[in-house]
Amino acid sequence: MNLLYTTNDLFAAKVGASICSVFENNRDMEQITVYIIGPDISAENQRRFSQLADAYQRTIQYLPLGDLKTYFSFDFDTLGWNPIVLARLLLDKLLPPDIDRILYLDGDTVVLRSLKELWETPFHDSVLGGCIEATVTQSRRTELGMEHLPYINSGVLLINLKLWRNEHWGDAIIDYYRTQGGHLFAPDQDAINGTLLDRILYLPPKYNFYNIYWFYPYRYLKQLMKNAYYYSEDVYRESLAHPTIIHYLGEERPWREGNHHKFRENYHQYLALTPWRDEPPETGWKAYFFFWDIFNVVMRPFPALRYHIVDALIPAFMKWRKKQLQNAKNR
Repeated sequence: MNLLYTTNDLFAAKVGASICSVFENNRDMEQITVYIIGPDISAENQRRFSQLADAYQRTIQYLPLGDLKTYFSFDFDTLGWNPIVLARLLLDKLLPPDIDRILYLDGDTVVLRSLKELWETPFHDSVLGGCIEATVTQSRRTELGMEHLPYINSGVLLINLKLWRNEHWGDAIIDYYRTQGGHLFAPDQDAINGTLLDRILYLPPKYNFYNIYWFYPYRYLKQLMKNAYYYSEDVYRESLAHPTIIHYLGEERPWREGNHHKFRENYHQYLALTPWRDEPPETGWKAYFFFWDIFNVVMRPFPALRYHIVDALIPAFMKWRKKQLQNAKNR
């Protein structure tokens, strides 16, 4: 099994916990090779990744990213997202040419069960597989030419790398990003969806399980999809009962002080097994989570109202994220 992560030095511990969760829950997998693409990973963190690989007799390879701008012939603005997300568009250029398929995982994930079934999923004619993000607005799907198609979240992607290369999808996705002026709300995710359209395989939500599944009931998520395909209620219920990959999407993350994420203990369980076990939590979040918890309790009976409030607040969150990234860059 081949896995891919993209990260920077500041996020190394989270990626370490995610990799550890894969190793722990896939001990029967004969081969696991993890590729890490990122800029400026320190020698100390590279040493720790090697230490983690040795502990499980697995392989972790670091592929330095270099300057992202050298891969794009146009200016781009990733808004509040870290520019490293664009590395997901460069798989054919960054990964070894002999890899035919790879499983991409965001660094803010943990794996709770075997990935064998996911890894062996047949592609048929699909370029990649991903899980539907029902909460993306109808207007955004329409802008991307997906009014009648589901939109997927790019935090977990099973990628048909052989087809990606043979049919030059990497170039097509980058070209789509260029035609949008290098300005998309979720740069890599929107570009992948807007380019691949009906060449996407829809994986069950258990493979990218995040907070919308306890904030919104099935009926409301299906309603948001309007005329597009959505999972059957049986698939939804099975994923709810047995999630495989937890994605800590949003601001409520288990490494932030004061959070009450339902799967926070799973993250700490795997972090404790890594060389980053002593990493302190992020401070300054207690007040945020105090009001966040109140909001979620009050909104529980009103999913539609909650959805519209959160959707209205997202632009403010993105501006704040962009400012945080700029501040970190200037330090």
